[in-house]
Amino acid sequence: MRRTLSILGSTGSIGRQTLEVAQALDLPVAALTAHQNAALLEEQARRFRPELAVCAGPAAAADLKVRLADTPVRVAAGPEGLLEAAALPAADTVVTAVVGIAGLEPTLAAVRAGKRIALANKETLVCAGELVMDQAEEYGAEILPVDSEHSALFQCLQGCRDRGEVRRLILTASGGPFFGWSREALAEVTPAQALKHPNWSMGAKISVDSATLMNKGLEYIEAMRLYHMPPEKISVVIHRESIIHSLVEYCDYAVLAQLGAADMRLPIQYALTWPERTPGPVRPLNLLECPSLTFQAPDLDAFPCLGLALEAARTGGTATAVLNGANEAAVGLFLAGKLSFPGIAQRVALALERLPAVQKPGLTEVLGADQAARALVTDL
Repeated sequence: MRRTLSILGSTGSIGRQTLEVAQALDLPVAALTAHQNAALLEEQARRFRPELAVCAGPAAAADLKVRLADTPVRVAAGPEGLLEAAALPAADTVVTAVVGIAGLEPTLAAVRAGKRIALANKETLVCAGELVMDQAEEYGAEILPVDSEHSALFQCLQGCRDRGEVRRLILTASGGPFFGWSREALAEVTPAQALKHPNWSMGAKISVDSATLMNKGLEYIEAMRLYHMPPEKISVVIHRESIIHSLVEYCDYAVLAQLGAADMRLPIQYALTWPERTPGPVRPLNLLECPSLTFQAPDLDAFPCLGLALEAARTGGTATAVLNGANEAAVGLFLAGKLSFPGIAQRVALALERLPAVQKPGLTEVLGADQAARALVTDL
């Protein structure tokens, strides 16, 4: 099936790589959205000729409208434009690559429109996973993962007849740029150091999350939601080489793994073409050139963010929204030079301690927990 795409967050890292896949597979694009980068969005719109282009910021949208005045592309602005792009009738597949909690409501709009959702926004399932998955079932929407780890689990899970055969999901983590560092050494980390991931090219926020191991904690919570697995059936292992993207262990102790080059275009493509496979722009994995594959346990003492995420996963309810909101705010402070690297985990821990969890939350409670966590971290 040849799909038509709406790409939310097209100027970010995932969005740009999605457009590379779309071009390689000759997939039409109906909508593109960006936060503020009107210049790049203009370039993308002229190349792919979508029906709709959206800038979240009013000034950027006004700029984009002038830039695209000689084209038939319609320009919209703000949250309303983002929601329109998510539910656009011309698109059957929505790639949600918006960073942060801002991706939640557009994802829900796409769910209610019955779209296939190629989900690259962790916060959607971390903050409101039960709500999103329940509505996906109600409206007949498909949610397919774009994260390399979740795409790996998704592919390996196709080897079972039912989830009762699964003993354990095993998420792999690169360990980030500070693997093996002590807590004392981490106190001196700078934002520039945290942004230098050893294996992947990513945006600033996710790079910092990878450095703190919070990224793996968020993926742990996502796995619970996506695959309806209890916390005790999910584990994390450090795999520095990023060749094995994740594994599934079955009840007979057989373990299936998905291997591939460290290239996000492969999981993006699979989310767009599943259940079919097709040649694309990704380079093949040469096993004869692979380094030795290693596995180690994560250091929860030096990297407490992962432990905090596991704690929030076990608590459930709005605890995961508090975790995410506090982390986003703390990472922002760290990148601005206003908070130390260990301070990120300290602020998140404080938010989880002070803000009680509400079980079975609706959207209002989720957004309220997120805002309360951000306010607490910022006010400190």
